[in-house]
Formats: sequence, C-alpha cells, structure tokens
Amino acid sequence: MSNIPKDLRYTADHEYARKTDAPGVVQVGITDYAQGELGDIVFVELPKAGATLDKKAVFGTIEAVKWRARERPRRGEPRPLRRRLDDQAAPQEPR
Repeated sequence: MSNIPKDLRYTADHEYARKTDAPGVVQVGITDYAQGELGDIVFVELPKAGATLDKKAVFGTIEAVKWRARERPRRGEPRPLRRRLDDQAAPQEPR
C-alpha cells in the first residue's frame, strides 16, 4: 500500500504540494502512483531559480517512456534544486 503523507495537498493529476519550514517555499512533486505509471524518465525540464510562476500555469515538463506531464504550481518563484535528479535511482515521494 502507498504511503500517503497527511501534510501533502494533491491535484487530480497526481501532483502534490507541501509547505516547507522556509517561509513562502512550497515543495511540489508527483505521487507514488504517477511515478509507478511513468516507467523510465527520459527528460525533465524545470524553470530557472528566480523565475516568476503563476497559479496553474505550466512550469516544467516530465517526459517518460510511457507518459508526459506538465507541472502546474501555485503562484511562486522556483528555488535551486536541493540535489541533482541524476542522483536518484528510484522514484521517491516525501515521507
């Protein structure tokens, strides 16, 4: 059974948002279910840190062998990634 953290807010498209400890910073991602449906990820496109994001506007793309998604956040500004995507060998959702 999937782990379903209670502090996440979900969309109908299997995306989530979570407030962080940093004021005004929200973490976004895709659910375990979406990760399982993806297959192998072949491309990820994200905005540059400091770009302005509008609510529900597409801000990035995840392409996989079986699926393609365009992320739609709340209004905000991207922060630098904490780690390289290449460093994650397996799908993960915050716990």
